[in-house]
Amino acid sequence: MLLTLALGSLFFPGLFALCTWGLRRARPAWSDSDCVMISTRLVSSVQAVLATGSGIVIIRSCSDVITDRHWLAREYVWFLIPYMIYDSYAMYLCEWYRTRDQNHRHSLTTFRNFLSKNRLMIAHHAVILFALVPVAQRLRGDLGDFFVGCIFMAELSTPFVSLGRVLIQLKQQHTLLYKVNGILTLTTFLSCRILLFPFMYWSYGQQRGLSLLQVPSRIPFYCNVANAVLVAPQIYWFSLLCKKAARLFDPPPDNKDG
Repeated sequence: MLLTLALGSLFFPGLFALCTWGLRRARPAWSDSDCVMISTRLVSSVQAVLATGSGIVIIRSCSDVITDRHWLAREYVWFLIPYMIYDSYAMYLCEWYRTRDQNHRHSLTTFRNFLSKNRLMIAHHAVILFALVPVAQRLRGDLGDFFVGCIFMAELSTPFVSLGRVLIQLKQQHTLLYKVNGILTLTTFLSCRILLFPFMYWSYGQQRGLSLLQVPSRIPFYCNVANAVLVAPQIYWFSLLCKKAARLFDPPPDNKDG
């Protein structure tokens, strides 16, 4: 546990610093804000690939969704804790660099603006750190590694979301890559952050000989509540993605003389 925590505490900030340094050397014309934001997205994508890979390994190794075990289900959570703390600070750095022309110092006003603009993401990180981590590491006992692996799989959409943000930062919204990435973002987000939850219910039902509709009434009520809390922000974010996609594929307005 301590070794994994220490490894994560060094890996993510170190990778961020390396990416920022490399981008500044390779792209001197880019602003500090561009380099920091893109580095943040690169680190998020790396974490997402690691989490998704861990999830695939766990899911494939658990034939019994309740009792089968895999060491990654606990060990990767310890690796994830430093990432969540690092990512919160990296988001603040992005906000500070973005507004640095107006305010050259780290100030309470900058911090308040950061909290206001990122309140949902900060709440998401807080829920993971203070609710999901205790559940995954202690409260569930030795059961449910399969479902922990499923939750890790939710990160599959993150590289596509990150690429979209990078393309926006670089003003590449008009490119084919941006449109293709938008489709992949919607597909992976829907599959791995929303349909993932019915899949977990279905998997449990297959193990117990229940239909999908029977499962909610046969599992503890708190499990349904926890899943509802997890899926609610995903549905909200998906709705925002759909609105952006709709604008992306809207035909341009006709230019007519008055």
